Amino acid sequence: MPGVHDRGGWPDAGPINKAEHELSFWEKRTDALLVLLSSADRRVIRVDELRRAIESLPPEAYETMGYYERWISAIETLLIEKNVLTKAEIDRKAEQIVEQRKIETTERSPVDGPDVPVA
Repeated sequence: MPGVHDRGGWPDAGPINKAEHELSFWEKRTDALLVLLSSADRRVIRVDELRRAIESLPPEAYETMGYYERWISAIETLLIEKNVLTKAEIDRKAEQIVEQRKIETTERSPVDGPDVPVA
């Protein structure tokens, strides 16, 4: 039985959206992270492992996630599997980032706009 990722020949799948879009900052970071983790001198993650982790996503997650969301989810899974990081460490860091962004957002001047931090 084909997995949710196996799209070839699905009669109701419709056309694949091939439209290009400008990558967001986090998508670029996700790509850079994978390049670093899979580089020849590090080899923390291999492409076949990434593919397995993406293909192992639950169908409902796979269907609702975007391309780089699948990548970052797979990277997280592999780093936990390989005992590089724990889920708790990742969650703690994610919470720190959220809190820091809240602080940065409240410290901005309305005159400066949303992308200009207050000096």
